[in-house]
Amino acid sequence: MLLADARTARVIVTVLLFALGLGFLYVTRATLIAFLFAIFFAYLMSPLVNNLEKLLKGRGRAIAVLYALLLALVVVFFVIVGPKVTREAARLGQALPGLLEKLSSGELTTKLGQEHGWSRATTDAIQSFLVTHQNDITALVQRIGVRVADVAKQAWLLFIVPLLSIFFLKDGRGFSEFLLSTIQSRPQREFLENVLNDLNQMLAHFIRAQLTLAALSLVIYSAFLGIMGVQYALVLGTIGGMLEFIPVVGPLVAAVTILAVVLLTSYQHWLVIVIFLLVWRGIQDYVSSPHIMGESMELHPLAAIFGVMAGAEIAGILGIYLSIPVMASLRIVFRRWRLYTEKKKFGPLTAEYSIGSPGGHRK
Repeated sequence: MLLADARTARVIVTVLLFALGLGFLYVTRATLIAFLFAIFFAYLMSPLVNNLEKLLKGRGRAIAVLYALLLALVVVFFVIVGPKVTREAARLGQALPGLLEKLSSGELTTKLGQEHGWSRATTDAIQSFLVTHQNDITALVQRIGVRVADVAKQAWLLFIVPLLSIFFLKDGRGFSEFLLSTIQSRPQREFLENVLNDLNQMLAHFIRAQLTLAALSLVIYSAFLGIMGVQYALVLGTIGGMLEFIPVVGPLVAAVTILAVVLLTSYQHWLVIVIFLLVWRGIQDYVSSPHIMGESMELHPLAAIFGVMAGAEIAGILGIYLSIPVMASLRIVFRRWRLYTEKKKFGPLTAEYSIGSPGGHRK
């Protein structure tokens, strides 16, 4: 009876500690998000720091030189491109209420129907749909505005994240060594070391690949829309590039946003834009992303969608950005834990298993 009571007490204490840990993570999620973005930024800068360290014979000097170059690039970018994007965004913001008013009044629908040769029945059907769902459309636009405002409130991350990243770039190796030194059991230390190595490789590859895909989308969207003479091409291209970071949902929202602006501004060749969006999405999903991203994430689409929705509920748009790497990290921990428990139960494994395969395969 005493043994059962002691075991029950340990289970209750473990559950309470786990619940307290989850509660602490939820309460401090804003701070944790800043640190997570700082880690991601450090992974992005780490290869450049490593190369400069060899040339300058010092990691501190390498970080200082890299940040000076990065600051110069940011200043040049905002001096050359920033004003154009800002002007286009201001013009779009000023024109949007008038465009929505024309849409709800039927003026814009009639004009589009005349320009593209729509039948009277088609025009009336579209107009009836827009009038019926006018409140829903207005509410959707308002929600988008609220989301944009939420993102603007997180602008402090643009300053704090690079500063925090300096510590991770300078002392990241020491953090890992200190964490491993606190584990006395050799099997547990091997488990933690394997998890850290896998996380390090996955996050480094994911951050650089995701940035590459986003930059590629920004350039292609801006260039094509600019060549086609679409209004607000730079703003739409920037939106498309930023939304590329959001898995599954982001590209769809980008395509809908671009098409909506194209239709609202009475652009004549909207069908060409639709074809371009479909073709580019196919290239990104089946050519660029598999080639650049590889199989480092190996997440099922349902798991990705769940992560995106859960991230949105927990931390809004920033949670959406972080959802996929967090899900992939949990997957790595689970697989390594499974191997660790099998090793404890059946003895040392005869070969090392890789994280990259569903069932594990010998290297």
